[in-house]
Amino acid sequence: MATEPRRQVVRYAFYRAAPSWQGLPDPEREAGKREFASVVEEVSSHLEVRSYSLVGLRADADLLLWCIGHSVEEHQELEALLRRTGLGRHLELPYAYLAMTRRSQYVDAHRHRGQEGTRPQLQPGGQRYVIVYPFAKTRAWYRLPPEERQRMMDVHFAIGHRYPGVHINTTYSFGLDDQEFVLAFETDSLAEFQDLVMELRETEASAYTLRDTPIFAGIARPVRECLDALG
Repeated sequence: MATEPRRQVVRYAFYRAAPSWQGLPDPEREAGKREFASVVEEVSSHLEVRSYSLVGLRADADLLLWCIGHSVEEHQELEALLRRTGLGRHLELPYAYLAMTRRSQYVDAHRHRGQEGTRPQLQPGGQRYVIVYPFAKTRAWYRLPPEERQRMMDVHFAIGHRYPGVHINTTYSFGLDDQEFVLAFETDSLAEFQDLVMELRETEASAYTLRDTPIFAGIARPVRECLDALG
């Protein structure tokens, strides 16, 4: 029996600039941004960090760091280092989600090339936009017979195939955080993603959704550009 690849530990950290940040002198802010960006670059040897700007897109978050590693210790170390920077002392953390990768239980009967869910390793595609949200199903969903859940998920997958420009990254938070999943959709077309979500709302499986908010839409940018957008 083949050994399953090591699961990844994934963290989605959403930061907001505190009011005190705007009151700092320009040289101090520039030094703080430079220090923060250097930390992100230095950890890239063992932790994949993707940055997204949310400035102007939500009132409660300005920056997303999507961090992919193999231990919670790596994520804690990064957060501690960021908090020690000049910028980090002026950042709030209104949302942070912890999850892991694993093989989906619903994909065995539903195969296609490059399929998400068959691997315990994320493969982000690097599209222009990312949409992230925590997700939980009702307890009634888990009381359904497995074949009923599979039937509904097959419909779910079939709809997703009609939107090939949307790439889903599913991570699992069972036992680790308040939600059950964290979903990260990558796309170059927000309109295509919106059409997909509206069609999925009409499916039978949608009736078993307990929670799928808050929803964050971010623009993929190098970390320094994300920091410059803070002001």
